Amino acid sequence: MPNPVAYFELGGRHTSELKEFYKSLFGWKVEPFGQSAAGTDYFHVEPEQGGIAGGIIQTTGEMPPNYVMFYVSVEDLQASLDKVESLGGKTVVPPMPIPNDMGHIAAFIDPDENVVGLHSPS
Repeated sequence: MPNPVAYFELGGRHTSELKEFYKSLFGWKVEPFGQSAAGTDYFHVEPEQGGIAGGIIQTTGEMPPNYVMFYVSVEDLQASLDKVESLGGKTVVPPMPIPNDMGHIAAFIDPDENVVGLHSPS
């Protein structure tokens, strides 16, 4: 797979409860990670046994109340978004830095209105 899924997020209004639910359900190691780019609470899910890292994010009024998002690793966010647009998709989050020097992200809506994230380490 040339562009693997690199990260996931679970979002909801009640991150403390979500964090405890997934820790209890799957035994995930979930640690506080400060604030998200949206300024809300964020928890990091440590990757284990060949899995990928993830996050649990508190959603706010302008965000969907709950969601599941995955991020695909790409070299060039803008080039990928340009290709998305040429194939009938739409950019919904332009390239932006991730706090703590964890790279950059962007997001798009595909022609069937699924939201997908993109991640670049640089």
